[in-house]
Amino acid sequence: MIEAIAPLFMALAVAVKVFKKTAPNGKITVYLGSRDFGDHGEFCDTIEGVVVVDEEYLKGRRVYGQIVTTFRYGREEDEIMGLHFSRQLYLALEQVYPNKKNDSGSSLNKLQDKLIRKLGSTAHPFTFELPRNAPPSVTLQPGPEDQGSPLGVEYEVKLFVAANEMEKPQKRNSVAMAIRKLQYTKPSPSVRQPSSIVSKGFMLSPGKLNLEVTLDRELYFHGDKISAHVTVTNYSKKSVRTIKVSVVQHTEVTLVNGHYSKTVASIESKEGCPITPGASFSKVYQLLPTSAANKDRRGIALDGMIKESDTNLASSTLTPNADAIGIVISYVVRVRLYLGAIGGDLTADVPFKLALPDPLMPPEKPSAGDVADEKVATKDATVPPLATDRRRTMKKQMTREMSTDLIFEDFARRRQESEDLE
Repeated sequence: MIEAIAPLFMALAVAVKVFKKTAPNGKITVYLGSRDFGDHGEFCDTIEGVVVVDEEYLKGRRVYGQIVTTFRYGREEDEIMGLHFSRQLYLALEQVYPNKKNDSGSSLNKLQDKLIRKLGSTAHPFTFELPRNAPPSVTLQPGPEDQGSPLGVEYEVKLFVAANEMEKPQKRNSVAMAIRKLQYTKPSPSVRQPSSIVSKGFMLSPGKLNLEVTLDRELYFHGDKISAHVTVTNYSKKSVRTIKVSVVQHTEVTLVNGHYSKTVASIESKEGCPITPGASFSKVYQLLPTSAANKDRRGIALDGMIKESDTNLASSTLTPNADAIGIVISYVVRVRLYLGAIGGDLTADVPFKLALPDPLMPPEKPSAGDVADEKVATKDATVPPLATDRRRTMKKQMTREMSTDLIFEDFARRRQESEDLE
């Protein structure tokens, strides 16, 4: 019986990862349970963490925290004679220690409570709220030869020791931890299928070439295949030689009114070609736009980039604001028919949205077949009642012991000036 329960014990022993970073002088350390904070539409995730302070080092000073967003719209190496191609916005500034809000400990979350019990009396909780109108994190992927900070919108949580909140933070006693603000989306009940119909006529030649493109839905989540139904009807005297279907990412930098377009997935096919006069052709093409397929391409917009790790392509900006400082992302499926050097080409664009699924969405209900299979499996399994009771008891014990099972990961990131000693 003990051997049968041992695998269950190992499965329940799941550690909680905590991100940790210490100031250069070692007097202040910050712990965060997550580095991704999302906008769910009705509310934004709260930034909750714990700071450990050497109280003897303070000598009457206080610990302050702030949320800083940096919008970089130009290369750092091009900044000369005091000219800066970046803007910084301070979204929050609060006194973290002494902090009167959480003295009672009643508003602590589970992770903060675990950390304070593990780290001792020098650990103090802090909480920040992200504004809903703040732009989401976007990073334009740098090239192999690019130096300095990448272009885009970045966020960081910064805690520092100072006599008052107006004092300039010193690098030696401050901690800056990079975070991301993501935009989550819930699938809508709408069954709208975006489509586009275009035609092209030719001089000195009767008839037209018609192209119709229809997508299976308007909203896609990262990792979903995009299905484009392409129909070509040729009433002209020209022939279609090649069909190219691609996903194009449009990036708009609002501050400098810059527009960029990058192809993130494409298929070029000669199937059914040439489409001669009087003929028609129809086919469904599937494309999968991913950041992994564009890892070495400069200028591709990503959903922020921390620790040089892989991340998704930038999600579509669902509520663009022309007055906001940020980067607006949009996507289209582009179908292009090549008719040769004389005939030119015919292009149709169909817009769609690429987004992150909301992790707070309820799980999908299992189908009737899945429920029946589960009942059969449960009926066939011979589990003694005593083993079931022991599993329940062990699960409760593991839930209580999870408070001591924490893994601290040093918060690494691309080289920052705030990490250097003065």
